[in-house]
Amino acid sequence: MTHQAPNIVLIMADQLAPQFTGAYGHPLVKTPHMDALAARGRRMDTAYCNAPLCAPSRFSFMSGQFVTRIAAYDNASEFPAAVPTFAHYLRQMGYRTCLSGKMHFVGPDQLHGFEERVTTDIYPADYAWTPDWELADERIDKWYHNMDSVREAGVAATTFQIEYDEEVAFFAKRKIFDYAREQSGPFCLVASFIHPHDPYVARREWWDLYDASDVDMPAHVLERAGQDPFSQRLMDGIEASAVSVSDEEVRNARHAYYANTSYFDSKVGELVATLEEAGQLDNTVVIVTSDHGDMLGERGLWYKMNFFEHSARVPLIMAGPGVVPGTSANACSLVDILPTMLDIGAAGGGEKPLLGQPIDGRSLWPLVTGGRDDGDEAIGEYCAEMAGHPVFMIRRGRFKYIHCDADPPMLFDLEADPEERVNLAGDAAHCDTAAAFAAEVSERWDSETIRRDVILTQKQRRAVHSAMQAGTLTSWDYDPPRDASQEYVRNHMDWTVAAAKTRFPPLKR
Repeated sequence: MTHQAPNIVLIMADQLAPQFTGAYGHPLVKTPHMDALAARGRRMDTAYCNAPLCAPSRFSFMSGQFVTRIAAYDNASEFPAAVPTFAHYLRQMGYRTCLSGKMHFVGPDQLHGFEERVTTDIYPADYAWTPDWELADERIDKWYHNMDSVREAGVAATTFQIEYDEEVAFFAKRKIFDYAREQSGPFCLVASFIHPHDPYVARREWWDLYDASDVDMPAHVLERAGQDPFSQRLMDGIEASAVSVSDEEVRNARHAYYANTSYFDSKVGELVATLEEAGQLDNTVVIVTSDHGDMLGERGLWYKMNFFEHSARVPLIMAGPGVVPGTSANACSLVDILPTMLDIGAAGGGEKPLLGQPIDGRSLWPLVTGGRDDGDEAIGEYCAEMAGHPVFMIRRGRFKYIHCDADPPMLFDLEADPEERVNLAGDAAHCDTAAAFAAEVSERWDSETIRRDVILTQKQRRAVHSAMQAGTLTSWDYDPPRDASQEYVRNHMDWTVAAAKTRFPPLKR
């Protein structure tokens, strides 16, 4: 006997490090709605992104594939329309699929399997943000991060990010009620917000949740001379090695980030409340995650673009029918979401579709529903700005190994050294572990071939982008379809019918 498969509502933050949430134990940051989901669901304590940058991470998350397999190298890499995503597969399983919010799709396909998209994106869809690995040490001032976000942190009544997230929440909540009225089978709704991504600017009501004197400062700060070579390039790229920031500016940035984390958490609460009002909560698996984290001054670094814990780890909380409450320490990553969703879809007795491409993730559904998960691995790849060679990460068990052809390797024992203060790659007691990881990197990746392909695609995209600036521009930016003549009440409608149609719960007649 089959029953309707659970709905899926995935709520995604941007640049949210789990270390800076109450749900993951931060003593100050208030995240009551994430806390509540974790209390009745499963909190994954060792979840990673597969690329610590927005677009590559999201393309990997949607496809279940590592970024080097689909050439999703940077924030201006095209996401090929021929790459199947979880939205494609869930549609084959009878799901209605909708995206509200950011996914930073680059290229003319702005749906990638979603049946509907109810907002535009917040970032451009073209090739403008293409790095240049042949001039890897040169800043591209127009779009590279700098320290302005830290120096200008504070309070504002509104920002483009606040306006965007209000729109994302509104249309997501409206869509939940639409699905409840239609009763047309299970749905998968992705609501993807921009907060707490920099600029670190918050509305007063969220800022005032925190007293500045309570805001903790970074636990471990390194000057440029004490950094590893890749971190030195990051500091140079974001101008942290040239532009000094005061303790007050650092505290303000962290204060605003905490405030915006609470703001994002409030949106989680709004969506969960809407599911409850729509009578859908009991049959909906709610997943909360992020595309990557934020260093927020730890190690003297900001933003993301590296594989240290605050940049590479993400929150991952799942709650809903079948989920056994608890926490899990197994290393996992965003590529695991696609196979997990397919297992959720199959929970109603449906048949999984044939995969259009091999996937790199494993399903977490057996683990979160009370079974075993023998997997304990996360793989990361970074091929974007401020690098000239690919950077690879392997997290397995207690160890994390980071490799780049241009730099000395790094090995950390995260159980003994959670702040990653001691690089064990040259330690005699760990030489066998480091050698085994080095051999695995060599076997898993052809770094030089990847580098050549990155540079090739960069040249292609710069040429296309340059041409698109000449003559008439045809924008790839998504323009949500709306027909005002069919909205609310119009003269060709009976207003009483319109009122009854949109009222929920419906009147019993």
